[in-house]
Amino acid sequence: MRAVVYDSPFTLEVREVPTPEPGPGEVRVAVLQTGFCGTDLHLHAGGFMGAYPLIPGHETVGVVDALGEGVTGFTVGEQVTINPNASCGLCPYCREGRPLLCDDLRAKGVNRPGMFAEYTVAPARQVFSVDGLDPDVAVFTEPTSCVSHGVERLSPTPNSTALVLGAGPTGILLAQLLATNGAAHVTIADRAAFKLDTAGRLGIDATYLMGRDDLATDVDRLRAGSGADGFDLVVDATGVPALVEQCVPLARKGGTVALYGVADHDARVTINPYDVFQREITIKGSFAEIHSFPSAIAALRARRVRTDGIITHRYGLEDYEKALRAIAHHPGVHKIVIDPRG
Repeated sequence: MRAVVYDSPFTLEVREVPTPEPGPGEVRVAVLQTGFCGTDLHLHAGGFMGAYPLIPGHETVGVVDALGEGVTGFTVGEQVTINPNASCGLCPYCREGRPLLCDDLRAKGVNRPGMFAEYTVAPARQVFSVDGLDPDVAVFTEPTSCVSHGVERLSPTPNSTALVLGAGPTGILLAQLLATNGAAHVTIADRAAFKLDTAGRLGIDATYLMGRDDLATDVDRLRAGSGADGFDLVVDATGVPALVEQCVPLARKGGTVALYGVADHDARVTINPYDVFQREITIKGSFAEIHSFPSAIAALRARRVRTDGIITHRYGLEDYEKALRAIAHHPGVHKIVIDPRG
């Protein structure tokens, strides 16, 4: 089969590799398309726990191609998606019931062979049916599951206000789930007007175009538009340190800040500890997911999360390097999907 293979960071090619055979308890999936995520840029540069050689890709939709011994509950030709993440079940965090913090967390496309390939194999417990969903919707299952975990971490209350910094694909998904899970009003801010236009069409209450003046002016305007002295929930969905530093100032007294975007491993930010202390601000992290695929699929089926218009670019497997350049440099990119069939 054809697959994207990194022999080391920055060193990749699309080449023939053996087609994987499903072992006992495993499912082989013929990939229809795989979403390109910002995390894949970090992996390109050797970050985010990447283990090389590596086939990247962790957001996929495909069809069951073959079943390993003992697998039941799936049929050949059924449309499915794959949860890339699996915990060891043995470390102290797993035994405490916190598998996402596993000391030996494994993820397809990160430290296990991923889905920028024609075929992939996964344990049946990590495979989920998405029959009947448009593949352009089903390909968003993994990012929606991460968002679902983020909303669980935030626990919005019915009268809460929320601000999401960053209208990338996950920012828009997160803003929608905050609204459908209790937040009374959600604002999303970004520097790209076309991303905000998409967010508005998908029902986000308010959008704010950043970068018209300086960042301090944006913060003042956002606070003024919050209807109070800030927002109950402030989420950074960018990983950009300069924006992360504005999250605490944008939070209302007693508010919660969530760091959701992926920053560089060595990134650093400055906060005012007295401000956090005096205003009783809570700061949380939200990292990936491990048990949120059922809730993500339910949200997509019920259209509590909509994805219309988020995909802007499609590339064949052979054009992976073009996709890399586009997501890094093209100002019109929102979401890229890779189709191994070309």
